[in-house]
Amino acid sequence: MNKALTVASILILYVMMSGCSCGMLKSKNQLNGSVATAHYTSVPLQLDGKLDDAIWQNAQVYSLNLPQDKLNSGMSLQGQGKVQFAWDNDFFYIAASFQDSDIIAQGKEDNMYHYQYGDLCEVFLKPANESYYWELYVTPAGKKTSFFYPSRGYSGLPSCIDDYKCNLKVAAQCQGTLNNWHDKDISWTAEMAMPIKDLQAYGAQFIYKASWKILVGRYNYSRYLDNVELSMAPQISKTRYDLYEEYADLELVR
Repeated sequence: MNKALTVASILILYVMMSGCSCGMLKSKNQLNGSVATAHYTSVPLQLDGKLDDAIWQNAQVYSLNLPQDKLNSGMSLQGQGKVQFAWDNDFFYIAASFQDSDIIAQGKEDNMYHYQYGDLCEVFLKPANESYYWELYVTPAGKKTSFFYPSRGYSGLPSCIDDYKCNLKVAAQCQGTLNNWHDKDISWTAEMAMPIKDLQAYGAQFIYKASWKILVGRYNYSRYLDNVELSMAPQISKTRYDLYEEYADLELVR
């Protein structure tokens, strides 16, 4: 009898431990194990910010969310957003759509620190096995900025923007009025096209089954918010966009 109880107790303990392990893995995967799929298109995109190309009608949609630390503090996302990805032989494409009741973009030139000037979509791209990465911007006004960091240890150095040049292309459309806090807007959309030759300039290959990491971040300024709202896809644990250990794996599909 005692032996049977002992065996049963061991089995129950094993099941409980297995259940806990699965729960821990699931929680971890929500932060670190996500996959962002980019499908190949044989038809070049018309980069106009309208998101009406055929590829965007079928591409996987990824919703933005607040980082886990903000959710843990009781905050909830006010401005919904979604992103999609595609690629062809020449470009990696990003489409973004953001609900926005007050569209703001006060930066008037390219290659500005646009997160200081209004609403922004940021894309972070990193070869999985390299230290270097890109930070790419598009604003509702159709302005752009490109940073290249040899490593996270270069963050904040002026050379990462002043000395870097690439052929990033962007376009945006506003469903509302830009820089007018007196009215209420609806949304803004944007497209980005990063040349693959620029992504491959330092040795990493951007091809089918290549190993890359990605995160899309958003700055949402608004008359209708108490503070600037930062959201992202995938969701990460902290309000820190350079936390590339938790970026999604970018899957290039043909």
